[in-house]
Amino acid sequence: MERPSHLSPITIAGILITVAFLALSLKSPAIIDETVESLLLDYRFLARNIIEPAPKPADIVIVAIDEASLDRHGRWPWRRDLQARLLSAILSGGPKVLAADVFYSEPETEETDRMLGEVIAKASGRLVLAAGFDNEAGLAEPPEYLLDSAITKVRNRSKLAFAHEVTRTKLKVEPIYSGAVLGHVVSPPDMDGKLRREHLYVKFGDDFYPSFALVAAALAMGKDISDITIQGDAGVAVGDTFIPTDPAGRMRVNYLGGEGTFAKVSASDILDGKVPPEALAGKIVFMGTSAISTYDFMVTPFSARTPAVEKNATVTENIVHSRFIHAAPLTIASVLVAASGLLLSFVLPRIRAALGISLAFFMLALFGAANFLLFAKRGIYLNFIYPFLNMAVISVVFGSYKYFAEERRSKELKRMFSSYVSPKIVAELMSNPEMAKLGGYRREVSILFSDLRGFTTFSENRDPEEVVSMLNEYFKEMTDIIFRWDGTLDKFVGDEIMAFWGAPAIQPNHAELAVRCALEMSDRLDRLQNRWRDEGKYVLDCGIGINTGTVLIGNIGAVDKKMDYTAIGDNVNLGARVEALTRKYEARILITEFTQSKIADLIENRQIGHVEMIEADLVKVKGKEIPVRIYRMTPLAHAH
Repeated sequence: MERPSHLSPITIAGILITVAFLALSLKSPAIIDETVESLLLDYRFLARNIIEPAPKPADIVIVAIDEASLDRHGRWPWRRDLQARLLSAILSGGPKVLAADVFYSEPETEETDRMLGEVIAKASGRLVLAAGFDNEAGLAEPPEYLLDSAITKVRNRSKLAFAHEVTRTKLKVEPIYSGAVLGHVVSPPDMDGKLRREHLYVKFGDDFYPSFALVAAALAMGKDISDITIQGDAGVAVGDTFIPTDPAGRMRVNYLGGEGTFAKVSASDILDGKVPPEALAGKIVFMGTSAISTYDFMVTPFSARTPAVEKNATVTENIVHSRFIHAAPLTIASVLVAASGLLLSFVLPRIRAALGISLAFFMLALFGAANFLLFAKRGIYLNFIYPFLNMAVISVVFGSYKYFAEERRSKELKRMFSSYVSPKIVAELMSNPEMAKLGGYRREVSILFSDLRGFTTFSENRDPEEVVSMLNEYFKEMTDIIFRWDGTLDKFVGDEIMAFWGAPAIQPNHAELAVRCALEMSDRLDRLQNRWRDEGKYVLDCGIGINTGTVLIGNIGAVDKKMDYTAIGDNVNLGARVEALTRKYEARILITEFTQSKIADLIENRQIGHVEMIEADLVKVKGKEIPVRIYRMTPLAHAH
């Protein structure tokens, strides 16, 4: 794992991306929070209910004014004396609370309005009625009886600047509303039109009024409006039960499922006695419309047409059973953005692309799973979009940079080494570019020098065309053999060839490869000599010297002019001088004791066959104080 000495482009880009997402997470703009992030929360609801569907709440029943009720008792709205009968029948069964999710916008008749109002007034403390508000221009005075439904306990009032404000009431039928416990039914949706939050209170003038579902929950818990406390921008308390909210007093609705989550009883069955009122004893009963075209519908994570009465029943269920969605503090999401972003920014440049992509996918999957489990099992809502998108964008930038950088480096490697090494080694280097260090480095290699004997005399007495043709033929044959044995062709110097093994690709058996290559070069030269004789051409011979040792390898030359990938050092010089000794000892192949030590076992065990290795001499070569033992390698007579 390489450690860059300065910040890489990926690290710089990652830090900038992290800072951008950190700023977004701290600001948390509504256009993202109420659209993209909320949509992702919807998917968490859907996934949770697929994995572990919520059971129907046993203590909440909806008395629905459904299609059958309209068929039996006529179109909606019913006469108010009939509604009074329905409310009386439900109340006679002894429910904990009856929440009548019906709105009375205009008077009907004095008698029917009075009859309905009397039923409602007698049920005070057990019945809550929906109250309408709007935002028409100008602040109207509230009716006197509305003040009885105001929340009187408000703490940290200065922090309630974001509370939803209304300016007028729709409570025009005083005989009905004057004796009722009231709760507002103002339900503004999110920016995408879905209703995910309940305004637990609205501000009207200087007072705050609870929501219909909140009042129903309070009555079901044996409390009343005087037991409701608004606590700044933190939440709402009903007795000892604390409901977390956002600064606008909105509670996230913990939807249990789509339409049909709650048990339903047809209003006509209550009126006709098919369902005895006692079946509602001890229940929290919501009365509302569910027949097509009779109800206000809402778009929820589960349905595009959810009756408002089901939303209200869900909110009450959440409060009564403390089934809240607790929003994790914004600082946690911000810390996750910063920590994950910086981790990826500094780690990814230091590891290979495949490992980096695997790490990024692992972190994304881990965060996604943890985020979902916190929501599904603990009811904790943790912002998803900013940490996830931050990691994803950094990963995409990393993958793109690595792809283009490695693509560029692969082309550079191919261009640089295709003339030096075999296609096999080029492919290996492109697959593992870290094997080819383009800067200088030291490594143990085996170096081969080969020089034609008598070439100077030959070249002086022949036409240039003949010399070049014969030299090219020889070089081609020898180069093919070097590449066949995965050698690196360093250079041609006149009639001399220099090659080495052990770099750029690491080859632990570099000495063996060099020796086998030299033997095949000798064998091929024998065949070339036979052909040259047959063709009446001048017969060339060569000497080959091999040495093994540590050398300096790198791109050496004039930058931006001419650079060669080559090996330099004493061990290179020793190889050249050993090759020069082949004339003195009349040997075609000489190797040093350093190469011999690497292949002695192979020769002894005849793993390199048809060859004998004989010590030639102990010589002191130019530039070396200590004598070096050299060995003659001779192919046996029957070798091919």
